[in-house]
Amino acid sequence: MRAQTLLELADLAGYRGLPAPDPVELAAALQKEAQVSSLVGYLKVFRHSLAVMQTAAALERVARDCVEDLANDGIIYAEVRFAPEAHTALALTMDEAIEAVLAGLGHSDDLGIEVGLICTALRDRPHSLTAAAAAGRWAGRGVVGFDLAGPEVGFPPDLHAAAVRHARDAGLGITIHAGEATGVETITAALDLGATRIGHGVRIIDDLDTTSDPPRPGPVAERLISGGIVLEISPTSNVHTGFVDTFADHPIETIRRAGVSVTVNTDNRLFSGLTLSSELELMSRHHGWRPEQMDASFEAARRSAFR
Repeated sequence: MRAQTLLELADLAGYRGLPAPDPVELAAALQKEAQVSSLVGYLKVFRHSLAVMQTAAALERVARDCVEDLANDGIIYAEVRFAPEAHTALALTMDEAIEAVLAGLGHSDDLGIEVGLICTALRDRPHSLTAAAAAGRWAGRGVVGFDLAGPEVGFPPDLHAAAVRHARDAGLGITIHAGEATGVETITAALDLGATRIGHGVRIIDDLDTTSDPPRPGPVAERLISGGIVLEISPTSNVHTGFVDTFADHPIETIRRAGVSVTVNTDNRLFSGLTLSSELELMSRHHGWRPEQMDASFEAARRSAFR
């Protein structure tokens, strides 16, 4: 979401909780608030955006802005995710929330970019099967995937096995947030549910023998490699949630050198203050990525796309 859009939607919604009245100051304040070194703390920042995204008009506008910003960053294909159940605080149903977002994403037709929608269920809430059913009704009409996200500790993926199964049976691709705030066992659970992509998955570093060169994969990493499973890694976000202290400390290059397919992602562009281009520039500066490493990441993204 653009900071200016957040300000305008807050005014329309009567939301008075924003930390600054100016778009530049607001973006800076949100980014400072997001850098709390914990996943749970990072997720709390979403209260600001969710407070103003409870109508179809607001959702459509944010989605439209999103595809414009992605196109302006040179992106030609994107999969954008949101949690329909997080936008039903007023009168919207999950289906109406999905419809509104798809209407906004539909503006991509004139921008030289193709966008698919991933519907996320929140793992700390009991509505995942309802969310999966709603997502499944839009399969083939813009919704391409299903995801589990939210606090990891205490909410393992297998709590939502029925929802994941429903989404998979509806023909949706499966990606599950795992191995960010919890260990390798969560990645295993996501794989057992049939995920072909893992959100973050950075704790796979604990399953690598980093004393060898190249790093030697353990049994879970071998499952990723042999299954062609892709890690959706967001390095800056991982710094902000406390997985590592700095971008330079991130193990993404070690994971890649072990043979695991990795992609570079933005997570939340407003709260982390980035674009995909800026994230790739940091990969070049801190991890020595050159065109061949970036091309490998792009190829992994293309191969694992849900379209």
